[in-house]
Amino acid sequence: MPQTRINCPNCRQPLMADIDQLFDVARDPSAKQRLLSGSFNYIQCPNCGFQGMVSTPIVYHDPEKELLLTFVPPEMGLPRSEQERLIGALINQVINNLPQEKRKGYLLRPQETLTLQGLIERVLEGEGITREMIQAQQQRLSLIQRLMDADEKSVAEIAAQEDAQIDGQFFALLRRLIEASLMGGDQASAQRLAELQEQLLPLTTFGKEMQAQAQEIEAAMADLQAAGRELSREKLLDLLVSAPTETRIQALVSLARPLMDYSFFSLLTESIEKAAGDEQARLVKLREQLLELTRAIDEQMAARARAAHDLVEAILKSENVGQAMIENLPAVDELFLQELQRIQEEARRQGDLEKLSKLQQITDVLQKATSAPPEVALIEQLLEAPDDETRRQLLNENQDSITPEFLSTLASIASQVENGQDQELSERLKAVHRQALRFSMERNLR
Repeated sequence: MPQTRINCPNCRQPLMADIDQLFDVARDPSAKQRLLSGSFNYIQCPNCGFQGMVSTPIVYHDPEKELLLTFVPPEMGLPRSEQERLIGALINQVINNLPQEKRKGYLLRPQETLTLQGLIERVLEGEGITREMIQAQQQRLSLIQRLMDADEKSVAEIAAQEDAQIDGQFFALLRRLIEASLMGGDQASAQRLAELQEQLLPLTTFGKEMQAQAQEIEAAMADLQAAGRELSREKLLDLLVSAPTETRIQALVSLARPLMDYSFFSLLTESIEKAAGDEQARLVKLREQLLELTRAIDEQMAARARAAHDLVEAILKSENVGQAMIENLPAVDELFLQELQRIQEEARRQGDLEKLSKLQQITDVLQKATSAPPEVALIEQLLEAPDDETRRQLLNENQDSITPEFLSTLASIASQVENGQDQELSERLKAVHRQALRFSMERNLR
């Protein structure tokens, strides 16, 4: 994006800054996320030190949702004619960037919003996030603040009173706040939030469920690791048949889905035919459950594969392919890389040189991003450590490297892996992050 010459809102001295006025998802798929994150039009004046967001007219366009929104900050004090002139010029850019067949009637009826928050809420509504959901999020934030300000006894009392509100979304928000504090270098807040999370786990219904689920997942991983390379379909079937809880069954299916093929279900069917009475009925019910679980995993994988394909194609259509790839690096996973390779092979077969050139830009960004910096190398060492004592020794040996930036990187990696299929890696990353955070806190208290 070319820089724009503006005057500092505070001292009025001229300066150059990156100013976004047009957020057009048709041309830049990352525009929506950039708007929602609030990471735009933020300046720091080198003359007076002012830091803040610059007031400027904004147009948001999403052709898939047929959404065209406008906002002119009232503090600019622009007469109506000037507002219409500036907004009109931005809308003309939107129209000119669209092929003729995609120019529809909604472009003639832009929706004016009175506040920037109103514009953002309207975009979120387009994503199915209602105002009630936003208000619920704000209530969770208020509850977290109350708990942060309370002493240990009061935390227990509040947790009992608000048990229904301290649900999965509450803990997800708490986790994001910890990560944001670490990324912002606010270690004190990260420490207090992490302590609050640990306090709430045994005090709340959902927290207890999380602890129980984590224990079952650990037990499932231990069962599979005990089998090691000798894990067979027969052994997996034994583990599933003897699994003590529904959660253990779900964890085993998630971790060992590749083994649950036609041969596996044939073995289960043979067991059903040999059984009788209640045992046969139990095995039939288990087969139905396993079929449903594997079907759900397969559908999820298919959806993720489609999403990976759509993301690669959206990046390829971006005005600046390299920049779009940089902005979407957090979304890169194994499926994205597989889809990227498939599209590259297809482009080579078709001799599509233009597409190959853009794909190479994506590859260049990925190669640069995957060059492991020192902190990532240390994280890999910590992950490979066989036990907490070894990890503690590594942390002691590398204590100068356990900086807020290191903890931020670790939290970010753990967050990215959390929703993936590799639950074992996710749990190990969380354990490493907890231990590194605890080590850093203890060191700061010395």
